[in-house]
Amino acid sequence: MILQTFTLTLASTRPIRASASQLRGFFATKFNEYTLLHQHHTDRLIYRYPLVQYKIIEGTPTVIGINEGAEVLKEIYDQYDEINLGGSVYEIMERGISVSNQEFGLTDEMHHYRFATPWFALNQENYKRFYLAGGKAERNALLNKTLTGNILSMSKSLDYRVPDRINCETDVRIRKGRQKDTNIMTFIGTFSVNFLVPEYLGVGKSVSRGFGAVIGESKDQGENKNHR
Repeated sequence: MILQTFTLTLASTRPIRASASQLRGFFATKFNEYTLLHQHHTDRLIYRYPLVQYKIIEGTPTVIGINEGAEVLKEIYDQYDEINLGGSVYEIMERGISVSNQEFGLTDEMHHYRFATPWFALNQENYKRFYLAGGKAERNALLNKTLTGNILSMSKSLDYRVPDRINCETDVRIRKGRQKDTNIMTFIGTFSVNFLVPEYLGVGKSVSRGFGAVIGESKDQGENKNHR
């Protein structure tokens, strides 16, 4: 399956210090008439994989549109000269734009990825299972199953029928954080899966707010990392 993606990066006259949620808030407020930018319809949340996702990648505000979301970003990406993020106003001096057709779906070979932003993997029920798990092997099995479920859910929203079994292996470590004044547990690290995921698309929970963005790694990179 081919996905069209539109990737927008923003640069200001000074370093932009903000969260992906604040970036989402700016676009959702500025262009409220586009439901894909904020995932709400008449004040009700739209429960589907977000077609517009907001991320801070190595300090760079990044917005990614997928299919219909890409068309929305094409319309509005240059309709502002400054952005207000958490009360700080940044003048936009440069916009980076990339429009791509990218493959998405099951493959015969394994592909290697790392999380460019923390993976918000566990809902409340699985969070308890993770902490009650007997050891590392059981925890890894739960995370592998969770990642498989994330990819299946994403595929369903994107109207892609997965034709066979997804095989994945995670190599991650816990990272504690906060979201809306609540302590959360996320994961950073790498994974391998027989599935193609376009660069910086998110997997897991809260991907519209920047969590779970993935970036491809070559097999050699993954092997070198494992031998450090």
